Formats: sequence, structure tokens, C-alpha cells
Amino acid sequence: MAIEIERKFLVDGDFRPEATSRRLIKQGYLCAQPGKTIRVRRQDDRAFLTIKGPSDERGLSRKEYEWPIAVEEAEELFALCESGLIDKERFIVPFHGFQWEVDWFHGENEGLVIAEIELPDEETPFDRPAWLGREVSGDHRYYNAYLTHHPFREWGNPDIK
Repeated sequence: MAIEIERKFLVDGDFRPEATSRRLIKQGYLCAQPGKTIRVRRQDDRAFLTIKGPSDERGLSRKEYEWPIAVEEAEELFALCESGLIDKERFIVPFHGFQWEVDWFHGENEGLVIAEIELPDEETPFDRPAWLGREVSGDHRYYNAYLTHHPFREWGNPDIK
């Protein structure tokens, strides 16, 4: 069984000087229901189909299964996705033995920047980079599937600090 253990944080500073790479990501959801999602993602010249199960009570762990698919298939599947595709840049930022993925959202989610760290265990300690803001792990508003139906631009006066 594949388990994803991930913590999410808002970004409250400039991480870009520390980034070692950047990827362009487009993703959509064939199914985006509470507790289960089926996602299509194009990441530069690669594509994937991903199934995720419900998060645990803390919002840190969930089952995840992912398969590579042809880029052409991903582009065809985007037409079958629910409305609200996600458009973002992902920056890879190594920090004290871990790899942070920082997503800079565009389009309807412009203004939102989220950092994620995948951990081997929920209790694994890690150092926080200076640019890291408030933790939002388990807050469903910051899940990409939620953002497809409730874009960040529509939040009005979001409490993101």
C-alpha cells in the first residue's frame, strides 16, 4: 500500500534563491469528492494519473497510487475533467536533508503559494526554512481538488497569514 505523508505550509518569504529546479504543472480532476480524488497531471514533458484516498484525522497521511501516462493521453483526459484546472509552477527547494516542493499558483488561484514536505513518518522532525509561514496541513481549503471548485481568487478576504 502506498501512503503519502505530507505537511503543507503557506509561504511567507522569498524561497526562490534556494530553489534548484522549476517545473510547470497543469492538473485536473476526473473525480474530486471528499475522501477520494482521481487526478490527471502534466508536468513539463511527463504526465501521470493519480488516485488518492481520504486523509487521516490530522490531514497528514493518505493512500496514494500513481501511474505514468502518455502526455497525449493526459491532454485528452483534461477535456473529461471537472471544471477548474490547476495551473502552477513547482519549485524544488532542498533544506536540511529534505526536499520542499513550493507551488506558486497561477490563473484563478493567483496569489497562493504553498510549500509541502513529504516525510517518512508523521512524527519525523524537520527544520523550518525562514520563508515558511503558517501550517495548513489538514485544512481542506488548501487541497488542489478544493481549489478547482473554490478558486483562491474567490475567497474574498482569506486568512492566509
